[in-house]
Amino acid sequence: MSKQEFLARLKIALAGLPKDEVDERLNFYSEMIDDRMEEGFSEEQAVAGVGPMGNIVTQAVSEVPISKLVKERITPKRSLSGGEVALIILGFPLWFPLLVAFCAIIFSLYVTLFSLVIAFWGVEVGLWGAAIGGVATAAIYGFQGFAMPGVAMLGIGLFAFGAAIIGISICIAASKGIFKLGGKLGVGVKRLFIRKESTK
Repeated sequence: MSKQEFLARLKIALAGLPKDEVDERLNFYSEMIDDRMEEGFSEEQAVAGVGPMGNIVTQAVSEVPISKLVKERITPKRSLSGGEVALIILGFPLWFPLLVAFCAIIFSLYVTLFSLVIAFWGVEVGLWGAAIGGVATAAIYGFQGFAMPGVAMLGIGLFAFGAAIIGISICIAASKGIFKLGGKLGVGVKRLFIRKESTK
């Protein structure tokens, strides 16, 4: 693919983002391709080295603040007629509760995701507490001459210690996955506010 074909396709793929963001991305990738060609790559190799178009678009959407997308979406491209203004005002009892409900759903999804992260790490902290407490209690029982309860508490402490060690990797993996899912959710919400332009 040539540089011009790539930039033309990228412009279409980024349609709906604010114009200044689209122009900034086009200039950035144009310069990147030029730099790679100056390093000795062919035009096709330089374009291929930029990366998949889908990744570029996803990154662009994730980096644009949602406030900017909302402003771009709700700012009319032309003056509203009196009838359109009246329709917006009369429709307020319908569209405003729907907007509030949508925001509440998105907020609850984020709260649920981050509550899961807190819950995972809460269990991990509990396991470490049980491990330390079990070993400490076993030592106290040992000093007091209660061998059997001491052995039992030592076993509980060692079991909790092993579970806590395994749990660290599980918590880290779960946290990364949940944060990644949260990022994808954010990109998905932003895509709802991207104004689709005609490509004709």
